[in-house]
Parts: sequence; structure tokens; C-alpha cells
Amino acid sequence: MSINKLLIAMTLGLALAACSKQEQAADAAADANQAATEAQAAADQAATAGAATADAAQAAADTAATAADAAGDAAQAAAGAATDAAAGAAADAADAAKDVAAEAKDAAEEAKK
Repeated sequence: MSINKLLIAMTLGLALAACSKQEQAADAAADANQAATEAQAAADQAATAGAATADAAQAAADTAATAADAAGDAAQAAAGAATDAAAGAAADAADAAKDVAAEAKDAAEEAKK
């Protein structure tokens, strides 16, 4: 997962130098990355609770990491978009991926209970 975080951080670095839609996408990618980090922490804590709980929490953490990657990709697409509409679509995709990551984080935290 640390490689994913590094890739997202690099993507965020590129996107932060852009305009508002690109900033929106970068913010969404950062939020998704935070959710993925929190989901992984929940999965790690669930590992002490038992195999079934740990498996469910890890699956949710993996989903969050995948969503964070998608948000990072969308942020990069927004940074390189040729038109305002394309940047907006990429920003919307990053927001959607952020929402998926947040839901997966919540699932991981619920699974550890």
C-alpha cells in the first residue's frame, strides 16, 4: 500500500499546481488517500479480532486503496485536460472515487467492531 500512497502523493503534487477543477480533483484524491489510510488502519486493528473480521476489513481497505488510486488518476487527468469540460469530468470522477474510498473506510471500521 505504501507504493500506492507514493503514487497518489506524486499525482497530487502535479495536480495542486492547476486551476480550480484540478484543485477539486486533487482535494478529492487527498481525501480518498486519507480514507484508504484509515481503512488500512482499521483492517490492521481488525486483524487482532479474528480471521473473518480481518478478512472483511482488509477487503474494504483494498477497495479504499483502489478508489484512492482512481482518484489520483482522475486528478492527473484533470491536470492534463485539454478542455474545461474534460477537467470537470475528471474532477467529478475524482469526487466519485473519494466517495467510494470513504464508504470502504466506513466498512473497514465497521468490520473491526
